[in-house]
Amino acid sequence: MNDSLQRAFVAASPRLSTPRTPLRSWLIHGGVLVLWALLFAMAFRVGNVRAWSVGVAYVLYDTVLLLFVGWMTLPILRPRPVPVAPAEAGRMRRNTLGVIVASHNEAAVLPVTLAALLGQSDVPDRIVIADDGSSDGTAELLTTRYGLVEPAFGELSAASTTHPGLTWLRLPHGGKAVALNAAILCIDTDTVLTVDGDTLLDHKAIAAVRHAFSSEPNLVAATGVITPVCSRTLAGRCFQWFQTYEYIRNFLSRYAWMRVNGLLLISGAFAGFRLDAVRAVGGFDTDCLVEDYELIHRLHRHAQAHGLPWTVRVLGDAQAHTDAPSSTGAFLRQRRRWFGGFLQTQYWYRAMVGDRRYGWLGIAMLPVKAIDTLQPLYGLAAFGLLLMYLVRGNFGVLAPVAGVIGAKIVLDLAFHLWSVFLYRRWIGQHSEANMVQAVLAALIEPFTFQILRHTGAAWGWWTFLTGRGTWGRQTRVGLVDADGVGRRGS
Repeated sequence: MNDSLQRAFVAASPRLSTPRTPLRSWLIHGGVLVLWALLFAMAFRVGNVRAWSVGVAYVLYDTVLLLFVGWMTLPILRPRPVPVAPAEAGRMRRNTLGVIVASHNEAAVLPVTLAALLGQSDVPDRIVIADDGSSDGTAELLTTRYGLVEPAFGELSAASTTHPGLTWLRLPHGGKAVALNAAILCIDTDTVLTVDGDTLLDHKAIAAVRHAFSSEPNLVAATGVITPVCSRTLAGRCFQWFQTYEYIRNFLSRYAWMRVNGLLLISGAFAGFRLDAVRAVGGFDTDCLVEDYELIHRLHRHAQAHGLPWTVRVLGDAQAHTDAPSSTGAFLRQRRRWFGGFLQTQYWYRAMVGDRRYGWLGIAMLPVKAIDTLQPLYGLAAFGLLLMYLVRGNFGVLAPVAGVIGAKIVLDLAFHLWSVFLYRRWIGQHSEANMVQAVLAALIEPFTFQILRHTGAAWGWWTFLTGRGTWGRQTRVGLVDADGVGRRGS
């Protein structure tokens, strides 16, 4: 590990000291809270549909976002671009690409992940397994199956005797961000791809990422499209069903925000970065629960401060499957960490909210995220009031509220069907989603999965306020299921 590079890397502080909160940020964040209090108070002062004003506001906000995504994703309907001609591709500089596999006790799924990487149509130049203090069978797996010699802690092993580009970075347990930063110091490629130990890449994924970074000099970060995989149990199938449509909507939303250069959310399980840019901003923040999300804020801030035309993209032709929660407890823990990390990042970068210097990112995306900080409060309050009216038999309120909910379900149904159609066209292949299941999800999700999501987010508020949360121990069951994607993707 280069000592001078390490010193420079550490010196580049990931975050500035706590900034003064601008008035516009106070007004935006405070306004969302004050509005909730006023709307919730109306439930106890009026007796018609206005009593459910907090629910109406929640529905209207979600509807506006759906319409925005629907409008901004219309370019997907255009004919797919013609592939780059061989002569033109020959003139384009081919970026070197390395992959960092962040792994903590992932021995059960690492063979599947590595098989997908080593079987790519465009094999990575380097693969570094950032072993974050695994205490399972990871060491035995890497030495016996992949011909690696176990290195000392903090050192990079020699290349594998069977797979020349494969190396092993053995580290004491310090968390995912620490492991990624250590690997970033060791790797020497133009582009670096971070892949979780439980993520299975499509065989053309590396080629798509390499082409994007080679052809777009201003591209600084990109995420692929990910499909969740759960266990084959009844609970697992239910969670996979709901999460499949959630992921479809989320990735289409990322496409929409990408079009106005306002994309903030990439998936660390499968994300590409320009290596010199990541080093310039100090690597991943080791204090954040969602280090990939936080890093994008910092890249945007660095680009604005230095007048750099950096862009962030989601790549429809780069696809992967990842292990997703298959039980209520695992799902709530995941969403607690995600939302707690989101709140951390929103607080740290509150000075960017409403700042016109960041373009649509500052005046639209970050204010939307300010609203999202209290979205679970709006959603749970709306659901709780609905239950209260049902228990009391207050049909004077329930009748018009039922009309609002019915109209929203019809709109959600239309958007579900449209999003499945667009998604299939975008990624250029058949997906696990189908229209019949999309109809059922639209009807059932608002009263089940959506409430569960908000519950996990509310728990995330506790994580944020108490400062508790780690990468943690996770149970991987989807990719190792004999009937799951592990077999299909091999």
